[in-house]
Amino acid sequence: MAETRKMRLSRRHVDLVHRDIQDPGPKLLPGFRAATEADFAEAVDGMMASRPQGDFWLFGYGSLIWNPETAFEEKRLATAIGWRRSFCLGPDYRYRGSHDHPGLMMALDRGGQCKGMVYRLPRAGLEAELHRLIRRELSQLPSAFPWRWIKVDTEQGPLRALTFAMDRNNQRYAAGLSETETAAVLATACGFRGSMADYLFSTVTMLESLGIHDRKLWRLQALVAEQIEANHGFSG
Repeated sequence: MAETRKMRLSRRHVDLVHRDIQDPGPKLLPGFRAATEADFAEAVDGMMASRPQGDFWLFGYGSLIWNPETAFEEKRLATAIGWRRSFCLGPDYRYRGSHDHPGLMMALDRGGQCKGMVYRLPRAGLEAELHRLIRRELSQLPSAFPWRWIKVDTEQGPLRALTFAMDRNNQRYAAGLSETETAAVLATACGFRGSMADYLFSTVTMLESLGIHDRKLWRLQALVAEQIEANHGFSG
């Protein structure tokens, strides 16, 4: 029987950080441009042309686990070897951050291993599903986390799955932050789609419900809760 753990970060903490914010629209960083319909079509064409024979699998490690974008016919727990979750994608001035408090998003970075979920996408209407997916994941170019195929292990055997992984050469790669520094960002940032605290809360809650205990995220959620309590003058 899985160990029962109580999260320090709670809905109360999340509610304290939340602010109702209007979508400010695209916030292009210097050297970037907005993705176009042609860019979306090129990405989907590339996915279709390079896909492995057989079923099309998508690997989710963060919000795709608790908020899948595409339809799917099967899902399995999976482990990506050589990759890890990391809050290393910044700055976010729109979705879960603002100019006053930029967000720091989670991405798949190199090193370690990452337990997540793979989804088998339907063959019928596959291109339409991929168009939905790419519009969620690609807003400006050059992409900080371009699509790629990776190997994942499942109880039923290894698979090749599509995912979106951090490009360390991209200027949005935020490396070298300590856990305390990361927690300070996640405890304050909020955009029109919600707060970083809410994102972390949803991700850790879902992972734990699946029996996936990410030790780094577990430490981080406790640090974020402590920081929110310090910012708002209360004890959880």
